[in-house]
Amino acid sequence: MYTKASEKPTLVIMAAGMGSRFGGLKQITPVGPSGELIIDYSIYDAISAGFETVVFVIKREIEQAFRQQIGDRIARQTNVRYVYQELDMLPDGFSVPEGRTKPWGTGHAVLCCRDVVSGPFAVINADDYYGRECFKLLCDFLKSPTQDDKLHLAMAGYILENTLTEHGYVSRGICSVDNNGILTDIVERTRIELKDGVAMYSEDGGASWTKLQAGSTVSMNCWAFPATTLIHFESIFKQFLQSDIDIKKSEFYLPFAVDQLVKAGKANVKVLHTNDRWYGMTYADDRKLVIDAIDSLVKQDIYPKKLWEK
Repeated sequence: MYTKASEKPTLVIMAAGMGSRFGGLKQITPVGPSGELIIDYSIYDAISAGFETVVFVIKREIEQAFRQQIGDRIARQTNVRYVYQELDMLPDGFSVPEGRTKPWGTGHAVLCCRDVVSGPFAVINADDYYGRECFKLLCDFLKSPTQDDKLHLAMAGYILENTLTEHGYVSRGICSVDNNGILTDIVERTRIELKDGVAMYSEDGGASWTKLQAGSTVSMNCWAFPATTLIHFESIFKQFLQSDIDIKKSEFYLPFAVDQLVKAGKANVKVLHTNDRWYGMTYADDRKLVIDAIDSLVKQDIYPKKLWEK
């Protein structure tokens, strides 16, 4: 049941989304001085931290472009596996309802990895820059498992103000954390914007705004899971399908799966606080900010000018 501390963890990268608000396949948009992508920096940092294998969760229709632009290059640096998030990848006894076209969500994306991931693993988004500290925190956590009957999960906790864009709204999970660093609650705020430099959220389409506490801890969908987690996720997914399978827009979100484990008393979540700044391309105008940020990190010698040498 328990993972040996010496076993190197796997990094699962969710890359199936096409990025509708950004306006294109943002996973293959260059941001580095030598044409590097955001995902390159995440993988570079993960390998440096001690991750041994990368699993890409993609749609089959983007496979050729993804392999050409990302996968084949990364395969020269580390072990690479592919998983395809398909609507019909469901547990026995379930089938896709007629008219369903929407993917089943991030929890399902991770669950699709159950045949290729057998050890401890971390999960990130393909189009987010998380910073170097994050991957070291996740890897160290996974390589030092706690030996008891509860699942011990972890989540990278970011400072709210380090995760916002000036070009529109974002969705963030606002976290409550106890004195032992254990996550007690996540409230999903689907519309957070900077208003005169202050983080505010709206629940009515922008008609009214409420100030968020400065320095709040937020989730960026960056998790660490022990080896047996996927078994539990599959059980929760079956329960989700039994109640929501006929709702065409229902999604099995990763934070929902984690929350169900916590509420059932089967798991706890350690919040790994990081001061690193998040960068992403939620909107097209964000690209220049990301390019400038990477350029600054290169000039500080945090990254080489050419990330991968052939």
